[in-house]
Amino acid sequence: MLPEIKKILYATGMGAGSPHVFRYAMTMAKQHDAEIIAVSALETLSSFAQSLVAVHIPSEQQECIHTEAHTHAREKLEQRIKQLFDKEVANDPQSKQRLSEIRIEDGPPAQVVLQVAEEIGADLIIMGSHRHTVLGDAMLGTTTHKVLHSTSRPVLVVRIPEGYHEEGF
Repeated sequence: MLPEIKKILYATGMGAGSPHVFRYAMTMAKQHDAEIIAVSALETLSSFAQSLVAVHIPSEQQECIHTEAHTHAREKLEQRIKQLFDKEVANDPQSKQRLSEIRIEDGPPAQVVLQVAEEIGADLIIMGSHRHTVLGDAMLGTTTHKVLHSTSRPVLVVRIPEGYHEEGF
C-alpha cells in the first residue's frame, strides 16, 4: 500500500533558498492533495551570550529588549512566509488553501522541526540544504542532518543550488 501524504511540514529559516524549497513543498502538496504547515525556529541566546548581556544591561531592560526583538522577529518571519506563499500561488486559487498554519517556535531549529512534526503528525518533512563539506558537517552539524538522523518520518531534502538568490528573499 502506498503511503498517504496529507500533512507536509515545510521547515524554513526563510533564507535565500526558501522560494526554491517552498516550490517543492507546494508541488508535493498539489500532487497529494495535502496541506502545508510552515515552521520556523527562533533560537535563544547561548548561555555565554546571556551572561554577557547580563553584565552590561539591567534585567528589566533586558526583558523589554528581548520581548521587542522576539516579537519583531516572529512577525517578520510570518510576514516573509506569507509573502512567499502569496507570490507562488497568486495565479492558482486552489492552492491558496494549502497553507493551513504558520508556526514560529522558540528553540534550536532541529528540535523545533522534530517537535512540530510529531505534534502535527506530519507525513513528510521538506527542508532545504546548502552544499556542505564532509568535515564541516562532522564538526558543526546542520539542522537538516540532525533532523534526518533523529526522525522516523520521511524527509525530502531539497538541495539549494550554489549561489541561488531570488529577489525579495
